[in-house]
Amino acid sequence: MKNNTKKSNGHWSEHMASRVTQATGSTAAIVIAFLIVIVWGLCGPIFHYSENWQLVINTGTTIITFLMVFLIQKSQNKESLAIQIKLNELVAAHEFASNRIVNVENIPEEDLKVIQKYYKNLSLITEKEETLQQSHSIEEAKDLSELKKERERKIELGLGGKNSE
Repeated sequence: MKNNTKKSNGHWSEHMASRVTQATGSTAAIVIAFLIVIVWGLCGPIFHYSENWQLVINTGTTIITFLMVFLIQKSQNKESLAIQIKLNELVAAHEFASNRIVNVENIPEEDLKVIQKYYKNLSLITEKEETLQQSHSIEEAKDLSELKKERERKIELGLGGKNSE
């Protein structure tokens, strides 16, 4: 597997965005922003709290906010994609998981609601389980529930006599 820290991987803008994201999220960036605001406030009496004095901070913060919105969105998109890939790997690797949900983030919302109903039903079925360690896939849960009921009936028939059903 290639090393993710190599500069040759990806586009130059990717590296710049990553570095700016790290820098702007640092303690130093917060301290610098705080100091800028303090210096600006202290300059108020010097510039007689003029419109230009106010315009400097308003323009600066507007430009920074505008750029940060896109930087934050890019960072969130990348993080979301990485998390989806990790979750997909876990689902694909687990032998009892339903592989149909590996790419669930790309299906229409109506289909997501159907899957949500399946999981709600799964939750209702598993609420009746005696142990928390038991887990089931969507498909398996209903079958196992029916199988358990059938076994319980057979046990009752065997213990309670053949004429009870």
